[in-house]
Amino acid sequence: MDLHTWHKESEKKWDDFASKWVENSQEMWETGSRKNIIPFFSQYVPTGSKVADIGCGDGVGSLKLAEAGYEVTGIDLSNVMIEFAMEKTVHQPKLSFIQGDFYRLPFKDEEMDAALVINSLEYTGEPLTVMKEIHRIIKPGGYACFGILGPTAEPRKKFSFQRLLGDKVIMNTMQPWEFEKIAVESGWKAVADTGVAKRGVDFTKLGHFSKDLKQAVSFMWLFLLQKEGNQ
Repeated sequence: MDLHTWHKESEKKWDDFASKWVENSQEMWETGSRKNIIPFFSQYVPTGSKVADIGCGDGVGSLKLAEAGYEVTGIDLSNVMIEFAMEKTVHQPKLSFIQGDFYRLPFKDEEMDAALVINSLEYTGEPLTVMKEIHRIIKPGGYACFGILGPTAEPRKKFSFQRLLGDKVIMNTMQPWEFEKIAVESGWKAVADTGVAKRGVDFTKLGHFSKDLKQAVSFMWLFLLQKEGNQ
């Protein structure tokens, strides 16, 4: 599938899925798989920072970032998602949303202090290109937090399996360890990482496991990267 077709198919898929996503997104950020993302992010990124939430969906995570003291611009390919997200800006002057293309982010060079990219890089046709584009918009010394789905996460089953039947899909099934290699290739320095366990998995009992084995039983792996250089 060429990049243009991938782009259009992805936009249509997420437009169609938006209303279903909205049913669960609040729970994901408050008590589910995404509840520890902003606490992890805020350990490294100072409050008041300008943050791009890339793949913001319906904006729940963006709103929580704004409530935590960040100046946030959410960007998503899906116009329907952005329409849902815009409803969250009413009482948040430091929160805005834009429909946009991850390959040509609507920000100037080194305009942003940080980026949040949760489970969205996998849905791009050229992840390395997107990683370099995100690198472009971040100030030297700034950060990017990525969430990459674990090997057996349910979305992989929904969006990826059909490729084995010869169908065209809109998901790159990169593994967390593959993402780390892409990060290095696109000029990032690894600062920290942590796992989000699948239901039924207790990471505290896996202390002797290597990181890649823990990743194998994760729902998602979070990476905190830094763009080298002084701010």
